[in-house]
Amino acid sequence: MIRKLYAWTLSLAAHPRALWALAILSFLESSVFPIPPDILMVAMILSQPKRAFLIAGITLIASVMGGIFGYFIGAFLFDEVGYPVLNFLGKGAMAIEFNSRFNDLGFWPVLIAGLTPIPYKIVTITSGWASVPLTTFIVASIISRGIRFFIVAMLLWLYGEKINKFIQTWMNVLFILFIIILIGGFGMLKIL
Repeated sequence: MIRKLYAWTLSLAAHPRALWALAILSFLESSVFPIPPDILMVAMILSQPKRAFLIAGITLIASVMGGIFGYFIGAFLFDEVGYPVLNFLGKGAMAIEFNSRFNDLGFWPVLIAGLTPIPYKIVTITSGWASVPLTTFIVASIISRGIRFFIVAMLLWLYGEKINKFIQTWMNVLFILFIIILIGGFGMLKIL
């Protein structure tokens, strides 16, 4: 079943509107949606390696724009939208404590969350709520998300066929690891 899903994702990645789907997914993931865009981005680069850096660039731009949207949710719609999203992710009760610690650190939580499996939307919404300067938020987001997406693009551009064979060989294990990392990202929220 996982192999069929992988083949289906690769076929979707070659679709003429795949870049739009990736942009929408990247935007939504940064503010409200729980699934990271990396899966589609990797599939798209594997199916079109010559477009690796264009795909990473679109992912970066849409992710940062979605992050700004999440920032504004936190700044202006925290009670109506931001808090319910944080509460759904298990961070509602700790939001006030997190806000004071977050405000002291500013740039670093945004940078770290953009690089790790910690759900980025937590930091985007909290940044707006904590009144982190918008410029600081945007710069940290561009740096962290850029590093994350362009390293993946470069590796896939350089070693795409080898990586694709590796994925094909170890697909079940990689799927389990992905689920563990995704759950671990949400679990890290309990620690913060």
